[in-house]
Amino acid sequence: MLVSEIKSDAGYIKRDLSNMLKFKEKKSITDLDLRNKRVLVRVDFNVPMDEHGNITDARRIRYTLPTIHYLLNENCRIILISHLGRPKGKAEESMRIVNVYKRLREYCPLSNIYIADDCIGLDVEKMVEKLKPGELLLLENPRFHPEEKENDETFAKELAKLADVYVTDAFATAHRKHASTYGVCKHLEEKGYGFLLEKEMKFLSSIIAKPKRPLTVVLGGKKVEDKLDVIKYLIGVVDNILIGGGMAFTFLLAKGYAIGKSIRDLSKLDDVRQYIKEADKSCTRIYLPRDVVVCDELDYPTKIELIPITEIRENHVGVDIGEETIETYKKIISESKQVIWQGPLGVFEKEEFEKGTREIATHLVENHIYTIIGGGDSAAAFEKFGFQDEVSFISTGGGASLEVMKGTLLPAIECLSDKETL
Repeated sequence: MLVSEIKSDAGYIKRDLSNMLKFKEKKSITDLDLRNKRVLVRVDFNVPMDEHGNITDARRIRYTLPTIHYLLNENCRIILISHLGRPKGKAEESMRIVNVYKRLREYCPLSNIYIADDCIGLDVEKMVEKLKPGELLLLENPRFHPEEKENDETFAKELAKLADVYVTDAFATAHRKHASTYGVCKHLEEKGYGFLLEKEMKFLSSIIAKPKRPLTVVLGGKKVEDKLDVIKYLIGVVDNILIGGGMAFTFLLAKGYAIGKSIRDLSKLDDVRQYIKEADKSCTRIYLPRDVVVCDELDYPTKIELIPITEIRENHVGVDIGEETIETYKKIISESKQVIWQGPLGVFEKEEFEKGTREIATHLVENHIYTIIGGGDSAAAFEKFGFQDEVSFISTGGGASLEVMKGTLLPAIECLSDKETL
């Protein structure tokens, strides 16, 4: 075999999907009484920008337009709120929402759109009072206030004062218990989810609940801790788990291989060994690299080599999966009916270390494999390679999609209104 394989002939494990599927019991935007109401909409306009403040990918803005247009048709006064970047609880000029405002005006040229200097306070309340039906107000970055990430109740109450109804369409932050994603719901009676969040949840949960087999999950990225709970949940549910990226070296270390100076998480070795044992008792096969690309120094490498995992030396830093592993992963993917990809397979940001991620991505696209990309760095890689429009679905949320794959009911959905039962 060209990869390390953990397998058994045991049947699939049935998981309790009740928490994950509870979002269907929550009110969607179409279940809410919205006509002529003031609606606070939590969106995720946390878009990438270049050094001049120009938006380089406005997809997250475009994807919320169906929700905005629905509210406009309901004659609502729309108050939009989104974070931008990580300003650490204080105002940062580079993270002001003004460039998002300019792009939003391009997308909604027939609507009056205003921008506030803050997200709470008397001036904001006055702007909301002046809003007419069919007009929009974009609030300033709530993360300029430390109370946002602290889910401060007073701050959440100030946000809730602005509206009659709350709608969340921010899937990418739905796993966060922040004031604008979670705390605000306590102070508004009517709250539901928008069309983007609904689409995200349906795509991800349907694959886990009713997979087309063989179902393969590609897991990469740097941190093992971000993926371990997902692996635990997927064992016995999916057919194949292909491991790459920096996290692969903690798995190799757990299997007894030397990994040189490669990234590792020693605190998770016992967990990794335990999950390997659990997979051995299930139908899930876990594949690890059998060869890797290594270098002497990540930032300014003077020597790059392709070697078997048995030849990793003390001075080596692992940066990509190797040729044999790429070919084996391609074969497994070719035999798969569905693929979920979460995390790049190497340091794809650097051209010399992008081959593993690029070739597997190219193989998926060229063979028209039904693929869901789990946001974050995975989405960034597909965008870099120009494949963003060639896959079945790219999630807007990396961390949130991981939580859904774990079977978790996201906090920003949990706090929404329940549908009325007969």
